[in-house]
Amino acid sequence: MRARIAFSTLIVAMSLTAAVATPPPKHQNRIKGTVEALVGDRLTVKAPDGQDYSIQLPANVSVTALANRRLSDIKAGDYVGSAAVQGADGKLHAQEVHIFAEAMRGAGEGHRPMDGPSQSMTNATVTTVMSDPEGQVLKLSYPGGEQDIEVGPDARIVAIIPGDRSLLKPGAAVSVFVNRQGDGTLTARGVQAEKDGVPPL
Repeated sequence: MRARIAFSTLIVAMSLTAAVATPPPKHQNRIKGTVEALVGDRLTVKAPDGQDYSIQLPANVSVTALANRRLSDIKAGDYVGSAAVQGADGKLHAQEVHIFAEAMRGAGEGHRPMDGPSQSMTNATVTTVMSDPEGQVLKLSYPGGEQDIEVGPDARIVAIIPGDRSLLKPGAAVSVFVNRQGDGTLTARGVQAEKDGVPPL
């Protein structure tokens, strides 16, 4: 799947000139799938439903990757993001926790709803890591509020690490945050790519 055959790049490049990419729904701002091709600044991503998306990559677009981590790697003072779902007990239970690099401190800071029912995203600073019968609790603080996030043994914990365009090879899993231009063109504002077998969020 990921083998690179010399002449395949030329074939893909030629096919892109004739292909018409399907635009995502207007509310969609993230495209997940696998890389079909990267030709110049044009990234083609195949979504799980088989649709191809053509996305323009600005010269300065950020490319990041993930590295697996453990809950014990999280310390007070770290800047993290947690996707969580509210349980029947009224508590927020982490689905995943990502540890930001120090240079990303403050990115998307705050607490907000996500797409699914009872889902939320909290980007904040860890003030306390507390033991809990169901695992551990991260107390997160951000301007104007704080949240307690229950982190069980099944929660995925990763660190966000720097990447580059060499990760955008055919077959690699990607998650692309996009802006839709007035003419329907898609422009990436950030790309998270698979590295060392660790898929994006």
